[in-house]
Amino acid sequence: MPRTVVSNASTIWKGDLISGSGTTTLDTSKLGTMDLSWKARSEDSEQGTTSPEELIGAAHSACYAMQFSNLLAENGTPPTSMDTSAAVSFNVGEGGITGIELSVTAKVDGIDDADFQRLAEEAKKTCPVSAALSGVDITLTATLG
Repeated sequence: MPRTVVSNASTIWKGDLISGSGTTTLDTSKLGTMDLSWKARSEDSEQGTTSPEELIGAAHSACYAMQFSNLLAENGTPPTSMDTSAAVSFNVGEGGITGIELSVTAKVDGIDDADFQRLAEEAKKTCPVSAALSGVDITLTATLG
């Protein structure tokens, strides 16, 4: 029987968009509070300051890795290791988030590249975060390493 798990995060913002700043807190896990700023979002990222797009990338890469590892295990070829990243593009001034580039390199014994690519694509399509972001172009580069 399905059950719903709710995860919470919160943000406090002070000031206007351009000169203001804020903090985002991972409320459920209590793993931390991160600083936010428009500069980190719209220019080169500031050390120690994050953006919504970086947080989306973290969520997407984590969800994708979980989904792909599960599909590989169900195939009888669980991964030995997996390195996954998500690059989220943000078009400042127009268009907002314009794309996400998923990239994964995995060590998997007993699988050929065709099956690896098929499962990698299936994971992209069935990852819950991919589904939530379906309005954005999501590309995938999968490497069997």
